[in-house]
Amino acid sequence: MLVANYGGGSCAVLPISSDGRLGEATAAIQHKGKSVNRERQEGPHAHSINLDAANRFAFVADLGLDEVLVYRFDSAKGTLLPNDPPAAKVAPGAGPRHFALHPSGKYAYVINEMASTVTGFTYDADRGTLQELQSITTLPAGFSGNTSTAEVVVHPSGKFLYGSNRGHDSLAIFKIDEATGKLTAAGHQPTGGKTPRNFAIDPSGKWLLAENQGSGTIVVLRIDPETGNLSETGHLLKVGSPVCIRMVKPAT
Repeated sequence: MLVANYGGGSCAVLPISSDGRLGEATAAIQHKGKSVNRERQEGPHAHSINLDAANRFAFVADLGLDEVLVYRFDSAKGTLLPNDPPAAKVAPGAGPRHFALHPSGKYAYVINEMASTVTGFTYDADRGTLQELQSITTLPAGFSGNTSTAEVVVHPSGKFLYGSNRGHDSLAIFKIDEATGKLTAAGHQPTGGKTPRNFAIDPSGKWLLAENQGSGTIVVLRIDPETGNLSETGHLLKVGSPVCIRMVKPAT
Protein backbone atom coordinates (compact mmCIF):
# COMPACT_ATOMS: atom_id res chain seq x y z
CA MET A 1 0.00 0.00 0.00
CA LEU A 2 1.33 3.40 -1.00
CA VAL A 3 0.35 6.44 1.06
CA ALA A 4 0.85 10.21 0.95
CA ASN A 5 0.94 12.15 4.23
CA TYR A 6 -0.32 15.72 3.78
CA GLY A 7 0.46 17.22 7.17
CA GLY A 8 4.04 16.04 7.40
CA GLY A 9 4.79 16.09 3.67
CA SER A 10 5.99 12.52 3.23
CA CYS A 11 5.17 9.30 1.39
CA ALA A 12 5.55 5.65 2.35
CA VAL A 13 5.05 2.03 1.30
CA LEU A 14 3.47 -0.51 3.69
CA PRO A 15 3.47 -4.27 3.03
CA ILE A 16 0.15 -6.14 3.26
CA SER A 17 0.36 -9.61 4.82
CA SER A 18 -1.73 -12.60 3.80
CA ASP A 19 -4.22 -11.88 6.60
CA GLY A 20 -4.65 -8.28 5.49
CA ARG A 21 -2.57 -6.71 8.24
CA LEU A 22 -0.20 -3.86 7.44
CA GLY A 23 3.47 -4.29 8.29
CA GLU A 24 6.22 -1.80 9.06
CA ALA A 25 6.98 0.61 6.23
CA THR A 26 9.44 -0.71 3.67
CA ALA A 27 9.99 2.82 2.37
CA ALA A 28 9.42 6.23 3.98
CA ILE A 29 10.53 9.45 2.30
CA GLN A 30 10.33 12.90 3.87
CA HIS A 31 9.92 15.70 1.34
CA LYS A 32 11.78 18.95 1.91
CA GLY A 33 11.35 22.54 0.77
CA LYS A 34 8.60 25.12 0.34
CA SER A 35 7.05 27.40 -2.27
CA VAL A 36 5.73 30.93 -2.65
CA ASN A 37 2.49 30.94 -0.60
CA ARG A 38 3.52 31.55 3.02
CA GLU A 39 0.22 30.29 4.46
CA ARG A 40 -0.27 27.10 2.43
CA GLN A 41 3.24 26.28 1.22
CA GLU A 42 5.44 26.82 4.27
CA GLY A 43 6.66 23.24 3.86
CA PRO A 44 5.93 20.06 1.89
CA HIS A 45 2.35 18.72 1.71
CA ALA A 46 2.19 15.43 -0.17
CA HIS A 47 -1.45 15.26 -1.27
CA SER A 48 -1.72 12.08 -3.34
CA ILE A 49 0.29 9.16 -4.69
CA ASN A 50 -0.42 7.22 -7.89
CA LEU A 51 1.22 4.31 -9.69
CA ASP A 52 1.58 3.99 -13.45
CA ALA A 53 -0.06 1.05 -15.24
CA ALA A 54 3.14 -1.01 -15.16
CA ASN A 55 3.71 -0.43 -11.39
CA ARG A 56 7.18 0.92 -12.17
CA PHE A 57 6.80 4.58 -11.20
CA ALA A 58 4.97 6.40 -8.41
CA PHE A 59 3.86 10.03 -8.70
CA VAL A 60 3.37 12.22 -5.64
CA ALA A 61 1.59 15.55 -6.09
CA ASP A 62 3.01 17.82 -3.39
CA LEU A 63 0.92 20.95 -2.84
CA GLY A 64 3.56 22.59 -0.67
CA LEU A 65 6.40 22.22 -3.16
CA ASP A 66 4.55 22.89 -6.44
CA GLU A 67 5.99 19.63 -7.75
CA VAL A 68 4.95 16.19 -8.89
CA LEU A 69 7.71 14.01 -7.49
CA VAL A 70 8.49 10.81 -9.40
CA TYR A 71 9.84 7.65 -7.75
CA ARG A 72 10.98 4.33 -9.16
CA PHE A 73 8.90 1.69 -7.42
CA ASP A 74 10.08 -1.89 -6.76
CA SER A 75 6.92 -3.94 -6.12
CA ALA A 76 8.90 -6.96 -4.89
CA LYS A 77 10.86 -5.02 -2.27
CA GLY A 78 8.36 -2.24 -1.63
CA THR A 79 10.94 0.49 -2.16
CA LEU A 80 10.84 3.98 -3.65
CA LEU A 81 13.87 5.68 -5.22
CA PRO A 82 13.95 9.19 -6.75
CA ASN A 83 13.71 9.13 -10.51
CA ASP A 84 15.98 11.12 -12.83
CA PRO A 85 14.82 13.88 -12.97
CA PRO A 86 13.18 13.56 -9.53
CA ALA A 87 10.20 15.85 -10.17
CA ALA A 88 8.12 17.88 -12.61
CA LYS A 89 7.31 21.43 -11.57
CA VAL A 90 4.06 23.38 -11.94
CA ALA A 91 3.58 27.16 -11.73
CA PRO A 92 4.60 28.74 -8.41
CA GLY A 93 1.62 28.89 -6.06
CA ALA A 94 -0.47 26.45 -8.11
CA GLY A 95 -0.62 23.77 -5.40
CA PRO A 96 -0.79 20.37 -7.17
CA ARG A 97 -3.33 18.08 -5.52
CA HIS A 98 -4.40 14.99 -7.50
CA PHE A 99 -2.93 13.20 -10.52
CA ALA A 100 -4.37 11.12 -13.36
CA LEU A 101 -2.76 9.17 -16.20
CA HIS A 102 -4.31 8.93 -19.64
CA PRO A 103 -5.34 5.34 -20.58
CA SER A 104 -2.97 5.47 -23.57
CA GLY A 105 -0.04 5.86 -21.15
CA LYS A 106 1.21 8.85 -23.18
CA TYR A 107 -0.13 11.73 -21.09
CA ALA A 108 -0.71 12.73 -17.46
CA TYR A 109 -2.64 15.49 -15.73
CA VAL A 110 -2.43 17.16 -12.32
CA ILE A 111 -5.14 19.39 -10.88
CA ASN A 112 -3.85 22.39 -8.96
CA GLU A 113 -5.93 23.18 -5.88
CA MET A 114 -4.84 26.75 -5.23
CA ALA A 115 -4.72 28.08 -8.80
CA SER A 116 -7.80 26.18 -10.05
CA THR A 117 -5.93 24.89 -13.08
CA VAL A 118 -5.06 21.58 -14.72
CA THR A 119 -1.51 21.04 -15.94
CA GLY A 120 -1.05 18.49 -18.72
CA PHE A 121 2.14 16.55 -19.39
CA THR A 122 3.47 14.14 -21.97
CA TYR A 123 4.62 10.95 -20.24
CA ASP A 124 7.58 8.76 -21.16
CA ALA A 125 6.60 5.36 -19.73
CA ASP A 126 10.10 3.92 -20.17
CA ARG A 127 11.89 6.68 -18.28
CA GLY A 128 9.07 7.81 -15.99
CA THR A 129 9.48 11.43 -17.03
CA LEU A 130 6.88 14.20 -17.37
CA GLN A 131 7.15 17.12 -19.81
CA GLU A 132 4.66 19.98 -19.43
CA LEU A 133 2.22 20.54 -22.28
CA GLN A 134 -0.05 23.29 -21.00
CA SER A 135 -1.89 24.72 -18.00
CA ILE A 136 -5.59 25.55 -18.34
CA THR A 137 -8.13 27.04 -15.93
CA THR A 138 -11.00 24.98 -14.51
CA LEU A 139 -13.20 28.07 -14.13
CA PRO A 140 -15.45 29.96 -16.53
CA ALA A 141 -14.38 33.39 -17.76
CA GLY A 142 -15.24 36.18 -15.34
CA PHE A 143 -15.66 34.05 -12.22
CA SER A 144 -13.96 35.70 -9.22
CA GLY A 145 -15.44 33.93 -6.19
CA ASN A 146 -13.61 31.93 -3.55
CA THR A 147 -12.97 28.46 -4.96
CA SER A 148 -10.44 25.64 -5.17
CA THR A 149 -10.16 22.37 -7.04
CA ALA A 150 -10.15 18.80 -5.73
CA GLU A 151 -10.34 15.74 -8.02
CA VAL A 152 -9.24 15.07 -11.60
CA VAL A 153 -10.38 12.02 -13.63
CA VAL A 154 -9.78 10.96 -17.23
CA HIS A 155 -12.71 9.22 -18.94
CA PRO A 156 -12.03 5.53 -19.76
CA SER A 157 -12.30 6.38 -23.48
CA GLY A 158 -9.39 8.81 -23.17
CA LYS A 159 -11.46 11.50 -24.91
CA PHE A 160 -12.45 13.64 -21.92
CA LEU A 161 -11.15 14.94 -18.59
CA TYR A 162 -13.14 16.23 -15.62
CA GLY A 163 -12.11 18.33 -12.61
CA SER A 164 -14.09 19.44 -9.56
CA ASN A 165 -14.41 23.07 -8.43
CA ARG A 166 -15.21 23.63 -4.74
CA GLY A 167 -16.80 27.06 -4.41
CA HIS A 168 -17.92 27.35 -8.02
CA ASP A 169 -19.54 23.97 -7.17
CA SER A 170 -19.17 22.45 -10.59
CA LEU A 171 -17.36 19.89 -12.68
CA ALA A 172 -15.12 21.38 -15.37
CA ILE A 173 -15.29 19.42 -18.64
CA PHE A 174 -12.39 19.18 -21.08
CA LYS A 175 -11.90 17.47 -24.41
CA ILE A 176 -8.57 15.70 -24.88
CA ASP A 177 -6.75 15.84 -28.23
CA GLU A 178 -5.66 12.22 -28.41
CA ALA A 179 -2.86 13.08 -30.85
CA THR A 180 -1.23 15.69 -28.58
CA GLY A 181 -2.76 15.25 -25.10
CA LYS A 182 -3.78 18.92 -24.96
CA LEU A 183 -7.03 19.98 -23.31
CA THR A 184 -9.81 22.20 -24.66
CA ALA A 185 -12.41 23.61 -22.27
CA ALA A 186 -15.88 22.19 -23.01
CA GLY A 187 -18.06 23.71 -20.30
CA HIS A 188 -19.17 23.18 -16.71
CA GLN A 189 -21.83 21.07 -15.00
CA PRO A 190 -23.26 22.13 -11.61
CA THR A 191 -23.17 19.25 -9.14
CA GLY A 192 -26.44 20.23 -7.47
CA GLY A 193 -24.80 20.76 -4.10
CA LYS A 194 -21.97 22.42 -2.20
CA THR A 195 -18.25 21.67 -2.20
CA PRO A 196 -17.91 18.85 -4.76
CA ARG A 197 -14.74 17.18 -3.58
CA ASN A 198 -14.18 13.71 -4.99
CA PHE A 199 -15.96 11.98 -7.87
CA ALA A 200 -15.64 8.78 -9.88
CA ILE A 201 -16.62 7.43 -13.29
CA ASP A 202 -18.00 3.90 -13.47
CA PRO A 203 -16.07 1.34 -15.60
CA SER A 204 -18.64 1.52 -18.42
CA GLY A 205 -17.97 5.24 -18.82
CA LYS A 206 -21.70 6.01 -18.77
CA TRP A 207 -22.07 7.49 -15.29
CA LEU A 208 -20.26 9.96 -13.07
CA LEU A 209 -20.84 9.96 -9.30
CA ALA A 210 -20.10 13.36 -7.74
CA GLU A 211 -19.82 13.91 -3.99
CA ASN A 212 -20.99 17.18 -2.48
CA GLN A 213 -19.17 17.33 0.84
CA GLY A 214 -20.84 20.55 1.98
CA SER A 215 -24.41 19.42 1.34
CA GLY A 216 -24.01 15.71 2.12
CA THR A 217 -25.07 14.21 -1.21
CA ILE A 218 -23.82 11.91 -3.95
CA VAL A 219 -25.29 12.85 -7.33
CA VAL A 220 -25.36 10.58 -10.39
CA LEU A 221 -24.71 12.32 -13.72
CA ARG A 222 -25.03 10.87 -17.22
CA ILE A 223 -22.01 11.15 -19.56
CA ASP A 224 -22.60 11.79 -23.27
CA PRO A 225 -20.15 9.43 -25.03
CA GLU A 226 -19.81 11.73 -28.05
CA THR A 227 -19.37 15.14 -26.41
CA GLY A 228 -18.37 14.33 -22.82
CA ASN A 229 -21.15 16.60 -21.57
CA LEU A 230 -22.85 15.78 -18.27
CA SER A 231 -26.56 15.81 -17.51
CA GLU A 232 -28.72 15.21 -14.45
CA THR A 233 -30.38 11.83 -13.91
CA GLY A 234 -32.40 12.71 -10.83
CA HIS A 235 -30.60 10.06 -8.78
CA LEU A 236 -29.30 11.39 -5.45
CA LEU A 237 -28.07 9.71 -2.28
CA LYS A 238 -27.85 11.38 1.13
CA VAL A 239 -24.46 10.76 2.80
CA GLY A 240 -22.88 12.71 5.64
CA SER A 241 -20.00 14.86 4.37
CA PRO A 242 -18.77 12.49 1.59
CA VAL A 243 -15.13 13.09 0.65
CA CYS A 244 -14.01 10.06 -1.38
CA ILE A 245 -15.70 7.46 -3.58
CA ARG A 246 -14.21 4.38 -5.28
CA MET A 247 -15.60 1.70 -7.58
CA VAL A 248 -15.09 -1.86 -6.30
CA LYS A 249 -15.26 -4.89 -8.56
CA PRO A 250 -17.75 -7.39 -7.08
CA ALA A 251 -16.34 -10.66 -5.78
CA THR A 252 -16.63 -13.67 -8.08
